[in-house]
Amino acid sequence: MSQMSIAQALRQGIREEMQRDERVFCIGEDIGISGGWGGAFTVTLGLSDEFGHERILDTPISEIGLAGVAIGAACAGLRPIADVQYGDFLFCMMDQLADQAAKMRYMSGGTITVPMVMRAPVGSTSRGAQHAQSLEAFFTHIPGLKVLAPATAYDAKGLLKSAVRDDNPVIIFEHKLLYGSKGARSERGALSPIGEVPDEDYTVPIGKGIVRREGKDVTIVGKLLTLYRALAAADELAKEGIEAEVIDPRTLVPLDKELILASVRKTGRLVIVEEDNITGGWAGDLAAIAAEEAFFWLDAPIKRVSAPDSPAPFAPVLEQLYVPSVARVVQAVKSLF
Repeated sequence: MSQMSIAQALRQGIREEMQRDERVFCIGEDIGISGGWGGAFTVTLGLSDEFGHERILDTPISEIGLAGVAIGAACAGLRPIADVQYGDFLFCMMDQLADQAAKMRYMSGGTITVPMVMRAPVGSTSRGAQHAQSLEAFFTHIPGLKVLAPATAYDAKGLLKSAVRDDNPVIIFEHKLLYGSKGARSERGALSPIGEVPDEDYTVPIGKGIVRREGKDVTIVGKLLTLYRALAAADELAKEGIEAEVIDPRTLVPLDKELILASVRKTGRLVIVEEDNITGGWAGDLAAIAAEEAFFWLDAPIKRVSAPDSPAPFAPVLEQLYVPSVARVVQAVKSLF
């Protein structure tokens, strides 16, 4: 075992997959430039020294071009890991992702596969409305894409390795405040979810969630940063005799809904926490699943703790109000009793 941050775990996962399979390569903006940071958040730092610039490919600042090359390479039999500097820029490549990568295998009757991984940082970090969005809900709505959201170092490495080996296009969303709180690209307010990561080869199965905290009174579902807000809220609630069960879905498509529904049937209450704005968010889909499939076990209305229907603010004081806080999660849970 080694102690790693999420950024380090992702880097190690990429390194191992590139060593294992010569078809794997990385492509992105400033991911291997000499003297650079290794992408926007250090994940590919040093990999160009190990594998050379033929497998750590720097592109111009053109997300359309980046996506086109990655998808074309995947269709031709390679296994690209593409790095978009900020998740917001996925909108620049929506035609390639939504109309080409997601549909190619279906339209070809399985004769063409698109084994591509797209890594995308998300979350509000005082960068303003165009560099702060949580985009998971957009991409869970596109059939043909797998959508992952690792919140620990162990899961980050294991899920990335599973994604590289998958024959379908996979988007991995990574929260900017979870990469780690030290180094050249540390963020104000960042967490350091340092975790034990096996040195040997392992994978985390796509489509399997995990219970992060056992409880009997209420189910709280959080992903990425809001998982940690949910866990902190559960600790506060325990002081008042409310035992919350906290679930980390880990993968959004496919979703381990049976894990969540089993918890809801046990606790009778459900609170969903996410950083996306509330209208059309992923929390709404999960609430609908619970209402349709666990309605008769619910003892109270389902609660969503989300961002408001507003662009993400730049001012730090407004950002603190925008992103769901521990206090808001605690308040939502208490309202159910």
